[in-house]
Amino acid sequence: MRIEHHDLYSEFPEMRDAIDTLRAKSGRFAAMFGRYDRLTGKVEDLEEHDMPVADFTLEDMKKMRVKLKDEIYQLLLVFQIGQKHCV
Repeated sequence: MRIEHHDLYSEFPEMRDAIDTLRAKSGRFAAMFGRYDRLTGKVEDLEEHDMPVADFTLEDMKKMRVKLKDEIYQLLLVFQIGQKHCV
């Protein structure tokens, strides 16, 4: 089974620098990044190895990942807007 990777650098390639900066400077962002990364790893592992798991469990994990990705994206947008105002 071909697995689509959802790491944040793949999801937001144009925001790579912002991701790196926020990971280094914001404990909150770094914690969210870590949670997203771990959750993505679990989902991809389950999918890749076709492990038996209740459909709702995998779907709940994917929903949590999307919610977390949305929160991370909002932080990235706010950061980028702030950077533009400082230039």
